[in-house]
Amino acid sequence: MNLPDNIRSPQSWREHRRRLKPTLQALWRFFVLSGKALRWLSLTIYSLINLMIYKIRKGRGPRRPLPKLPKINLRAAFSFILTAGALLLVVGGLSGAAAVAWLGRALPDPSNIQSRSVAQSTKIYDRTGEHLLYEIHGDEKRTIIELSDIPEQAIKATIAIEDKDFYKHGGFSLRGIFRAAWVNLRRGGTVQGGSTITQQFVKNAILTDERSVTRKLKELVLAFEMERRFSKDEILKLYFNEIPYGSTSYGIESAAQTFFGKRARDLDLVEGAMLAALPKAPTKLSPYGSNTEALAARTRYILDAMAEEGYISRDQAGEAKKVDILARVKPRRESIEAPHFVLYVKEMISEKYGEKLVERGGLKVITSLDYDKQKIAEKAVFDGMAAVEKSGGSNAALVALDPQTGEILAMVGSRDYFNEELDGQVNVTTRPRQPGSSFKPIVYAAAFEKGFTPGTVLWDVNTTFITDTKPYAPKNYDLAEHGPVTARTALAGSLNIPAVKMIYLTGIGKVLDFADKLGYTTLRERSRFGLSLVLGGGEVKLLEHVSAFGVFGNDGIRQEPVAVLKVEGPDGRPIEEWKPGNGNKVVEPEVSRNITDVLSDNAARAYVFGESNYLTLPGRPVAAKTGTTNDFRDAWTVGYTPQITAGVWTGNNDNSEMKRGADGSKIAAPIWNQFMREALAIYPAEAFRPPAPIATGKPILDGQLFPETRVRVDRITGKLANDFTPLSTAEERVYREVHDTLFYLKKDDPRGVPPENPYEDPQFSNWELA
Repeated sequence: MNLPDNIRSPQSWREHRRRLKPTLQALWRFFVLSGKALRWLSLTIYSLINLMIYKIRKGRGPRRPLPKLPKINLRAAFSFILTAGALLLVVGGLSGAAAVAWLGRALPDPSNIQSRSVAQSTKIYDRTGEHLLYEIHGDEKRTIIELSDIPEQAIKATIAIEDKDFYKHGGFSLRGIFRAAWVNLRRGGTVQGGSTITQQFVKNAILTDERSVTRKLKELVLAFEMERRFSKDEILKLYFNEIPYGSTSYGIESAAQTFFGKRARDLDLVEGAMLAALPKAPTKLSPYGSNTEALAARTRYILDAMAEEGYISRDQAGEAKKVDILARVKPRRESIEAPHFVLYVKEMISEKYGEKLVERGGLKVITSLDYDKQKIAEKAVFDGMAAVEKSGGSNAALVALDPQTGEILAMVGSRDYFNEELDGQVNVTTRPRQPGSSFKPIVYAAAFEKGFTPGTVLWDVNTTFITDTKPYAPKNYDLAEHGPVTARTALAGSLNIPAVKMIYLTGIGKVLDFADKLGYTTLRERSRFGLSLVLGGGEVKLLEHVSAFGVFGNDGIRQEPVAVLKVEGPDGRPIEEWKPGNGNKVVEPEVSRNITDVLSDNAARAYVFGESNYLTLPGRPVAAKTGTTNDFRDAWTVGYTPQITAGVWTGNNDNSEMKRGADGSKIAAPIWNQFMREALAIYPAEAFRPPAPIATGKPILDGQLFPETRVRVDRITGKLANDFTPLSTAEERVYREVHDTLFYLKKDDPRGVPPENPYEDPQFSNWELA
């Protein structure tokens, strides 16, 4: 048989009576004591009235006799009053007990308060776990801490203003209510409240905000029960972790982080007093609101109250009141450090664990971010913006990795996260942008893997390329031609025409396969790309671009970019922990070393960039490459040492053009250079591993600009010498042939035999003609 929900089983009634028994016993003791007090009061009043009547009669004397008073049996009268009062007290007591019993059926068990589920913020820290970068939370931002983590002065500040009798009462205080009413009446406003700390906790943690007699009675009953079941310190811990301080901050730890950027344990006297001022009216007294003077005044009042209670001396209070506490409050916008990075991390962990757990689960996330390097990166971007703006740009981004582990050390997604006019909240490090010539090392590395070499000879002359659509005729940045050059010279000097020849020789498919191994995710629609890919015709993400360069700096080993090192639950137990791995070998070490050798060869690029340029670091080997799109929409610099790989993008978020001449070497390289110099200051200079010498036996691959043919001829006849030619007339002559690369090798087998008919290659005629 199914009983209605409001009908309880005998077992549940017995349990209910067991829970209420201590409360009813306490109420009965209260009624007995009240009865004795009422009887004592009645007798006192009876005696006072008798005394007054006696004085009146004595004072008037015989000349002015008193009017005849009716005869009153005072003892009988007060006996009646006492009996009536006792009856009322008993009836009231029984009614109160019945009300308590009725209310108690709907009240939670206070013993379960400590085990209830409380929303806690997820906190994101830097790699040391010392710098709090951001708190992720829903409606409540909270961090549970122990009472021992709260300074004694902060605790006493709260007791002084909220509940002076905290250690004396049993849950509620009639004395406190009357005292608060008197203080508020004298000061003409609400300065003190009548609710005890225990009542405030009950109101905020257990009950609703309903304003009714029933709710107030529930509050009193629960406060009384809590005081019976918990120690004062346990109640204080619950209170300081529950109470709202405004600005979505719940609990003193969250409030300390929000308003002062420090942990609760580091609060000083004045800061603790200011936080004690907030729970009374957290919205009205918010440090970010319009009533900051009222907050400062209440803080000073609390300091005086602490002195009055003997918690601090008058001198201490006087000195503390001189402090401009509002000047210490962190600006609201600074409640997030490294904003683009922490939101990148938030998105990552939300996808993995779900938004509910991330917002309410109290996770502790240790990230890979190096706080010092992040500050260096932010300053480098800030300092470099003057040159960027002068060139018609409005934004810049920077990301830095450890190439040996993949850990993200710094990430600046834009010049100013809070600047809405330039879409500052967009994280450009994860947005596709055209890389310009900074993509050339990827193409040359794929070529080296195929069998080409840094010594491969390419003719830098204006050339028209045959394509599936229309002829393509790229130009160099300086519009000049440099004749036969090696791949080393062409890559170091960022020449466009030889680069297009190299991607043709390598094959677009081969380059895209190679890019995929390096971790690029934006180049997978192969049909979109042609020869212009080598000049930045495909879009890449700065983070992935920097990671790819890191492979060259790590001898061909790729490490996936890492942002999260460790995730702990609210109990401190690890949920996940990253460990450095061996990575994946995606590029042959010799290929990586040859690319690094070219990009770190300042002499090889000096004919374009000059001996003194922003791609070098004093006293330290470094490999770097710039990039600029043809229409000056994007300007890049990416470079690395064995310890750090970093990349910088500059331009406009709306993809509008900058001024002509806004190239990577002028506006991105200075930012990159400043960051690298300062970030590497703590590391010793470390040399790259040199590549092994390459000797293929083919002049066109070994750097012989004009391949030579040595033959023996008869100097008399001018014909080729043979076995019958006299030794006196035979001589060796050197003949130089001037042909383009395709004359000497097959693009699909560069180290194999030369082509029998070079004209079979569709590009040969145009290359040879040029």
